[in-house]
Amino acid sequence: MKEYRTVEREAADEFIEKKSRFIGYVKPVKTQEEAVSFINEIKSKHWDATHNVSAYVLRENNIQRSSDDGEPSGTAGVPVLDVLLKEGVVDACVVVTRYFGGTLLGAGGLIRAYSHSSKIALEAGGIITMAPCVIAEILVDYSFYDRANNLLSSYGANLENSEFAENIKLTFTIKESFYEAFNDELTDISQGKYKAEIIGRKFAKTSE
Repeated sequence: MKEYRTVEREAADEFIEKKSRFIGYVKPVKTQEEAVSFINEIKSKHWDATHNVSAYVLRENNIQRSSDDGEPSGTAGVPVLDVLLKEGVVDACVVVTRYFGGTLLGAGGLIRAYSHSSKIALEAGGIITMAPCVIAEILVDYSFYDRANNLLSSYGANLENSEFAENIKLTFTIKESFYEAFNDELTDISQGKYKAEIIGRKFAKTSE
């Protein structure tokens, strides 16, 4: 599987535009059923809203869907979807709730408002990269602990566990494509004393 961008968590953010209240919601989803369920949940929560506009993108079968929910065609669902596509975010669903404030925004104003709602929802959810990673271990002495941590950080590795005994065992995940370079540098700066060993593989959050 290839790496991809998605959102880390369900979240929401909102803003006011000419007295209209826009609330952007986002949630990680894997299937159309999950996306539809989330959309219906927000619609139920905001049953009294003027509109509940939605869009989602799924990795599976490259599915893309959007709904204007009563707004003029192309001014709501498509702008929300466009933000997802431009950010390269998949397996995510965005719903933008609007409470009309009495002032018409016009087509351009609606497009900008719904685009902005989608962006702030994604920011609230936290865009992350998921990639094939190796799970590895290194056993170091206490004098090398800080250098090992700094090296892990420089390669965007995630420290999963630290065991402190006579020596320190560090268990971490690192992007598969970075592992060989990391191990070479580890061996180099430790003058051949330390080398990591792979103990497993998984798909995990990584630094870009």
